[in-house]
Amino acid sequence: MRLLCFGSHGAFSLLFQMGWGDLGVFGQPAMETPNLDLMASQGMLFPNFYTANPLCSPSRAALLTGRLPIRNGFYTTNAHARNAYTPQEIVGGISKDEILLPQILKKKGYVSKIVGKWHLGHREQFLPLNHGFDQWFGAPNCHFGPYNHTYRPNIPLYNNSKMVGRYYEEFEISEKTGESNLTQIYLEEGLNFIRHQAMARQPFFLYWAADATHAPVYASKRFLGKSQRGRYGDAVMELDYSVGQILSWLVTLGIDKTTFVFFTSDNGAALTSGPHQSGSNGPFLCGKETTFEGGMREPAIAWWPGRIPAGTVSSQVGTVMDLFTTSLALAGLVAPDDRVIDGCTSIATGINFCPGQEVAGVTTHTQQEHTMQPLIFHLGRDPGEKYPISVLSEEYLAVLRRVTSVVEQHQKTLIPGQPQLNMCDLAVMNWSPPGCEQLGKCLKPPPSQPWKCDWPH
Repeated sequence: MRLLCFGSHGAFSLLFQMGWGDLGVFGQPAMETPNLDLMASQGMLFPNFYTANPLCSPSRAALLTGRLPIRNGFYTTNAHARNAYTPQEIVGGISKDEILLPQILKKKGYVSKIVGKWHLGHREQFLPLNHGFDQWFGAPNCHFGPYNHTYRPNIPLYNNSKMVGRYYEEFEISEKTGESNLTQIYLEEGLNFIRHQAMARQPFFLYWAADATHAPVYASKRFLGKSQRGRYGDAVMELDYSVGQILSWLVTLGIDKTTFVFFTSDNGAALTSGPHQSGSNGPFLCGKETTFEGGMREPAIAWWPGRIPAGTVSSQVGTVMDLFTTSLALAGLVAPDDRVIDGCTSIATGINFCPGQEVAGVTTHTQQEHTMQPLIFHLGRDPGEKYPISVLSEEYLAVLRRVTSVVEQHQKTLIPGQPQLNMCDLAVMNWSPPGCEQLGKCLKPPPSQPWKCDWPH
């Protein structure tokens, strides 16, 4: 989950891997997100909001740079050159040449903190305090595990620049029940940061990126078993509760009128995690790791009492990259002018990412090239992308002419960034993170044997 908070004070939240259909305000029948629904009723709902990539790392890179992954380097030229998966063995990370949002905010005295998952590179030079953030409590990778350290170490958690433990060790996640207090720890970190900045009367930027809805899904004991939707629903309920606590805290501290808050997700809900660990993308086709609507369209809510009219809905198409330029504009800053900024102010081979939603000739288990003859859908009458417009129809030809013009203009100005995610090496995993010496948690890495990453998806 991600929540951005920001203004003369500030906040922003992105719920990790939550789907468009997970919110009551978008029609989820269990209605288990009362705080997010209230946030929408007090702010502005964006039903047509998109990520920059249907996978977490490139989406986060796009949000913090305001640039498409092809520009900021969060892509690979290996294999199909589509995926940008960043597990422990990935060698690369966010480029030193990219300028991230918190680096620019420093010009106006903002203090920036990330709480939760970073996922833009786990080696020391890629960590958030080396890219503009002043504080961090969280992890560089997903909470996969547990591992026994013989072939892969458990993921470390950091307090600023030093590790303070590892998942499944000092920070427990029960394999059997999914019980973990991590969301509550992240919530407390966020609330304390807001309080401290409010007392200091210092502008702040909080990037709250809890990841409880990413498999293996977890929730604290208070929320386990409470949802009608299984463990995933329990995690959603706890994240919804956390958003409510953050918004209430802003009101209590008297800074709600000077704080802009934005909630969204970095990609659609995964549909491959099983019946109790997968979310809902509502009427939209497929989910995470696909470029169908279910993977790209995200829930989004803006909240700013006194500035954003309550109960409003914007049908404007938006993307996570717009949050970069919008945040800078609110702080009285402008985006760098030495680069292109994409945000605007305002059982077959492969993996089935669309289980139960297969559309003949559309969804496939392997990546297909559609550049020469794109699949075109009319989302107004076919939001589930079940019926591609006939390539022989005048409607198809008219739309193709318009889209082709836009694509050609984009290609004229496109200068791809150096791909950061081509190489893997077991030796670069989280064997000995900064701070491991004080904890006695350093592990010996294997010899370096780099190879070209080649993911099955």
